[in-house]
Amino acid sequence: MSIGHRVLKFVRQLHLYLGIFTAPMLLFFAITGGLQTFSLHETTRGSSYTPPAWLASMAQLHKKQTTVMPVRRPRSAEAGAPMASPGEANAVAPSPAIAVSDTRAPGGSSQPADNTGARPKKNLLPMKIFFALVSLGLLISTLTGIYMAWRFSRKPQLVGGLLLAGILVPIALTLF
Repeated sequence: MSIGHRVLKFVRQLHLYLGIFTAPMLLFFAITGGLQTFSLHETTRGSSYTPPAWLASMAQLHKKQTTVMPVRRPRSAEAGAPMASPGEANAVAPSPAIAVSDTRAPGGSSQPADNTGARPKKNLLPMKIFFALVSLGLLISTLTGIYMAWRFSRKPQLVGGLLLAGILVPIALTLF
């Protein structure tokens, strides 16, 4: 057996075993990422939708590697404070977009651009659908990879053990 053949055999086995060990987390990220694409993990302003606790917790684990949900401070309007008009809000604390446009204004002018809100809204649905399809593709690809590794491996016990370890290690790490 040539050196190139041995290296290829080692790389194939490494790919198989690393893939089986990481497959449960790939499935987790594919599912939670797909759900986050449509903001199913959070309450949006002006909506009565409240996400299930398990979904919000899994999204937090996906994004911040912890299931501890941060305590959100109430916004000034929610806390009962009177809302300032848009003109007053910009006069007190300019937004970062205005601050950036101030520094880049031609001729050294520090006046904000008149058309800050004139930019048309983009339709995000096509991109969200694309990301959902990517999540679905990753899910199906990972599941078929697990099946093929289990079905066609000469060591199905090792594959099963690595798959179980790929499930138990992240669960154990979340407990610490």
